[in-house]
Amino acid sequence: MTEIIPYLFYRDVPAALDWLGRAFGFREAMRHPAASGMHAEMSLDGRRIMMGQGAGDARLRPPGADGTASQGVFVYVTDVAAHCARARAAGAPIEQDLADHGYGLTYTARDLDGHPWYFTQSPADAPADAGA
Repeated sequence: MTEIIPYLFYRDVPAALDWLGRAFGFREAMRHPAASGMHAEMSLDGRRIMMGQGAGDARLRPPGADGTASQGVFVYVTDVAAHCARARAAGAPIEQDLADHGYGLTYTARDLDGHPWYFTQSPADAPADAGA
């Protein structure tokens, strides 16, 4: 089985581990000292992400201070409204509130280093009476 795992760069990996757990419900799977400071893995509903600090390489950095990012992370969840409420309660900056985009109900948040996260509930996971 092929698995594609996002690898995100953070200025402070331990802080990212804590924040992603509180705001988005990820669970820490491992942390390991590395030349760059730390490598870590987290999971959400059996799906993994990895993170590191980039070893000081100018090409491997978290999003810029001006809010620019070269990538985002798109995640399907089964109850996006509850997920959004959790993120909001944890202080996650919500860039786009819940809206239906045809492919599912979605909201967008930024993490502590500015990575954009797109959380979506597939129309297949919507409650049967959602259209009534």
